[in-house]
Amino acid sequence: MSVIHVDRPACEGIGMCEAQADDYFRVGDDGFVEVVQSDVAPTDHAHVAAAVDSCPMSALRLAK
Repeated sequence: MSVIHVDRPACEGIGMCEAQADDYFRVGDDGFVEVVQSDVAPTDHAHVAAAVDSCPMSALRLAK
């Protein structure tokens, strides 16, 4: 199982991650990404990895 990590200072709240995987990411009221669910099931790995890779600020990381 993979785990999502966020570099909040790098986040600009653009929301690409939320648009692609809203079961895992949400841009909060403060304008920064919040991880809704940090543990990524193997069946969702490719989907979440694409959302992580879509971050223009490289504020997201997926670790095993």
